[in-house]
Amino acid sequence: MARSRRPLIAGNWKMNGLTADALALAGSVAEGVKQAGWTDREVLICPPATLLVGIAEAVKGSGVLVGGQNCHAVVSGAHTGDISAEMLRDAGASHVIVGHSERRTDCGETDAVVRAKAEAAWRAGLMPVVCIGETLTEREAGRTLTVLETQLKGSVPAGATAARLVVAYEPVWAIGTGKTPTTAEVAAAHAHIRRVLSGLVPDANAVRLLYGGSVKGSNAGELLAVGDVDGALVGGASLKADEFLAIAKAA
Repeated sequence: MARSRRPLIAGNWKMNGLTADALALAGSVAEGVKQAGWTDREVLICPPATLLVGIAEAVKGSGVLVGGQNCHAVVSGAHTGDISAEMLRDAGASHVIVGHSERRTDCGETDAVVRAKAEAAWRAGLMPVVCIGETLTEREAGRTLTVLETQLKGSVPAGATAARLVVAYEPVWAIGTGKTPTTAEVAAAHAHIRRVLSGLVPDANAVRLLYGGSVKGSNAGELLAVGDVDGALVGGASLKADEFLAIAKAA
């Protein structure tokens, strides 16, 4: 891992968590991060929007960052059930995940929609974590690198810089399945992402690239040691404080 890029360990809680248990989990993570006293890495948790305010308050002063899992592209208006980037910022968020494969699949989000959401994040002063990744069918057809390039070029807005962009590579077939690519496959994907970014971002070598897809304490050290891997976007393992902190420690 390049020392010039500060590792980011992000936990995506997805649609999980009610107030009491969620606050307890956030408190445990915050206590662990505070005790560790890390200044060389960042730890981010992205709970459901209903929990943002309470969790932002619960982790205050610990160094733990809080983010949203999605946002709408516009500031406000007739968009029932949606939440704007400004609302996330107002609730205490500093980051927002955009373009997660579950949003792309479940909600039909296109690269253009993801790009608009990343721009909305900037507008609100949030750091977008732009997700890309191939399906099993695409991988088996040998299209992984082509898919990643297409998604990157379509999803990363013009004017992106390392100071306001994080990219997360999540092979769709590895999310929640317990399967992970080989370290060689992860290295090849991340190196390709870095090359594509060099044509989109002036300081592409400084952009943090996260790996996501069945990351856990037992494989985090190996995955985080791969070249061009600057952190992790963690799903299920982020719902267990000890497991999530083990991943953060491995960074």
